Amino acid sequence: MQTICLFASDYDSPRALHAALKSLLALPDYYGMNADALNDCLSERASCPALWYSAEGSAEVASALKLAARVFAANGGETKEI
Repeated sequence: MQTICLFASDYDSPRALHAALKSLLALPDYYGMNADALNDCLSERASCPALWYSAEGSAEVASALKLAARVFAANGGETKEI
């Protein structure tokens, strides 16, 4: 199983966080760079990767990362705040 590790402090905006997710997960070009689009893409997969994350960082990015973690969990991915 793939495990992705993200730190909110590494990103200056939710868009930058979603750009990283797009790259790490090899999401399609039409990926909408938001939680709804992430849910759509993850729900099409046979299995969802695990997400380990730290939400320490700007409030806006931390919120986006926590929302992404909920999306991973809703699609069967293990999540762990580190």
